[in-house]
Amino acid sequence: MAKGTVYASESRTFHDTRTGTRIRQVTTASALHHHPFFIIPAYDDAMQRLIFVSHRTGAPQLFAEERATGELRQLTDRTDLSEWSGHPSHDGTAVFFTAGTSGWRLDLETLEERELVNFAATAMQEKGMVAAAMGTTALSHDDKWWAVRFNIGEESALAIVDTDTGEHEIILRRDSIGHLQFCPDDANLLYYAGPLTDRVWVIHRDGSGNRRLYARNVKKNEWITHETWMPRTRELAFVDWPRGVRCVHVDTGAERQVTTFNAWHAICNPAGTLMVADTNFPDIGIQTFDPLDSVGAPQTLCYPNASSIGEHWNGPFPYADGPTQVYAPQHTHPHPSFSPDGQHIVFTSDRSGYAQIYEASLS
Repeated sequence: MAKGTVYASESRTFHDTRTGTRIRQVTTASALHHHPFFIIPAYDDAMQRLIFVSHRTGAPQLFAEERATGELRQLTDRTDLSEWSGHPSHDGTAVFFTAGTSGWRLDLETLEERELVNFAATAMQEKGMVAAAMGTTALSHDDKWWAVRFNIGEESALAIVDTDTGEHEIILRRDSIGHLQFCPDDANLLYYAGPLTDRVWVIHRDGSGNRRLYARNVKKNEWITHETWMPRTRELAFVDWPRGVRCVHVDTGAERQVTTFNAWHAICNPAGTLMVADTNFPDIGIQTFDPLDSVGAPQTLCYPNASSIGEHWNGPFPYADGPTQVYAPQHTHPHPSFSPDGQHIVFTSDRSGYAQIYEASLS
């Protein structure tokens, strides 16, 4: 089907058999679907649309669920979309994505695609399935700045793009640059993932202040992963797999423990008052917990029953002796994240045999 095609609503509602949580299934077509990576919002701030990727046309394309009607609209028709790169604007007017070696702005009313920048990159992402291989991007909360990583030869580069003019500046070149996220309270500060053995870095938007925020404890063979900003605190949370979630303050360096259960992909709501995480080895369902009470006791929201493929998670840190190839198709992971109003958790599950998108209600 072509760009602009509108599909009837596929929404259906049921309740989790063990928790009673109301769950809405957003997609049902016999194809792979997934929402954006958990540190990227799936909705605009007004929740007019839910943005996702569908393979129903035979290739990954951006789609939107129009939440007022439930209709699904195909937004792109490309052969070169980087499917984890999409980032909806907070004001609901656009989606930013990479395709080929370019960065694009898609107007959500007209579906016009405007090439903002061509990076003339060697490649837009690393080889593999995780971290820098996913090609995620980041958008500041004022929608003015877009952070994109790409390769120049053997180096990784980080560029900041003006979302109006397309003017851009490479602010960093180094060995590895992975997931990116602007601080929700400071458009001049962003986090990025360095190498898998040294992940937690922050940098200012102008390229100054590049520094390691947390040094992995090598003696303990720590597995530090899945970092995300905590709203309203200037703290960066990270998973110390499988020993829970910790935070470090970007200005003072103060550290604190948030929770101690096997939180896998963990993120906070926009108000900074509740976190959600999927789990693995063992999978005990999607859990919510308080990030502020120094306990973080988990409460089961629902059981996504996703296959959550990635056997390397069931053991010690696998990258201590250098890079290694792992098999971890990302669409098999729930990757829960909050809606902007904090009332819903969107997640992906292949429980039906195909990866579909679901929305669990917190009400």
